[in-house]
Amino acid sequence: MNPVTFIHDLLVSQLGEFGPLMVVGFLGLVLIVLAVPLLLNQPEDPLKKLQRQVQDETRPKSTQARLRNTDRNEQLQKFASFLEPQDAEELSAMELKLRQAGYRSRDAVRVFHFAQFALGLIGLVAGLAFVYVLNAGYEFTTQQIIIRILGPGGAGYMLPKYWVTRRVTERRGKIADAFPDSLDMMLVCVEAGQSLDQAIVRVAAELRTSFPELAEEYQIVAQELKAGKDKDRVLRDMGTRCGVQDISSFVTVMIQSSTFGTSIAEALRVYAGEMRDKRVMRAEEAANKLPVKMTLATMGLTVPPLLIILVGPSAEVISKLGDM
Repeated sequence: MNPVTFIHDLLVSQLGEFGPLMVVGFLGLVLIVLAVPLLLNQPEDPLKKLQRQVQDETRPKSTQARLRNTDRNEQLQKFASFLEPQDAEELSAMELKLRQAGYRSRDAVRVFHFAQFALGLIGLVAGLAFVYVLNAGYEFTTQQIIIRILGPGGAGYMLPKYWVTRRVTERRGKIADAFPDSLDMMLVCVEAGQSLDQAIVRVAAELRTSFPELAEEYQIVAQELKAGKDKDRVLRDMGTRCGVQDISSFVTVMIQSSTFGTSIAEALRVYAGEMRDKRVMRAEEAANKLPVKMTLATMGLTVPPLLIILVGPSAEVISKLGDM
């Protein structure tokens, strides 16, 4: 018998009329998953590399463009049109969200979209393996097949987005909790005679162990100030980068204090007191929400045992009387 005919008949008998087509699609997905790492790890063509270097030397570029393209992953650069949004606003929004999550690499957007693509393919392959390999003898309906194949793929595709959103929320909470303490330390430094720039550098060094997220933001501010960037712009960028309303308000207070010539130490003292009170209010709010959140859990864990203890003997007695 022809081996091709034998394999075709075997697939049809095991998987139905569309068995060969399903197997071909499954093998195609497997080959795609295996090919993607090989494409990313493929060494760059020396001739193309030499041409690119010559073009970079002969073509004038702005300082911002040179800084943007320095130390980028050349393997991901090949798929830039596929892994990056082409809309500038969408790209900026994605970069800001990743920075708020703590991912500051130049390739963060590309890695994010590559993770979505790779995990989506892995989910599809896992769904196909579950339906046609692990449960080959069980007949699923069309709806069940779609759910079991597309479900893992959609979950894998959405997993990086969920992870980044969770990271943003956690990071904002840590920054908000650490911010009042940093203001107190900054106030001490300013009252000791240091400038605001020196105070930020000192606070960043002191907070590095206990509050690394906020210390990193202060360190970025200090480096940008040393580079000669405008102070108002640096502070506004910090407020946007952190995404915390308290820091945005602090930036506004500092800019207004510098504009109108008022005392920075006095502004820090007042605002630090307000931030401490606000942190206490957040703690009290969380404590007041706790009884409401525990109500359902308490009812679910205590009411069924009480019903069993109270109603169980009565039901047993009634059943015995009915037997008599």
